[in-house]
Amino acid sequence: MAWTWRFEKSDGTEARPASPPEEFTTQGDAESWIGETWKDLLEEGVDQVRLYEDATEIYGPMSLHDAAAG
Repeated sequence: MAWTWRFEKSDGTEARPASPPEEFTTQGDAESWIGETWKDLLEEGVDQVRLYEDATEIYGPMSLHDAAAG
């Protein structure tokens, strides 16, 4: 199993962060990474993310702006 993030603009089109991560081996590792880097991603033009396990979407879109407001 591989866990990956899809990075998007607010309209759902793909956004390309400067240094996207490789695949993660666990959901927890992927979520820890996003928790540590969401501010940088927001500054790079990423508005929302989706988490995938292989080809299956686990959840999303999750707004990075909501994290900034809260």
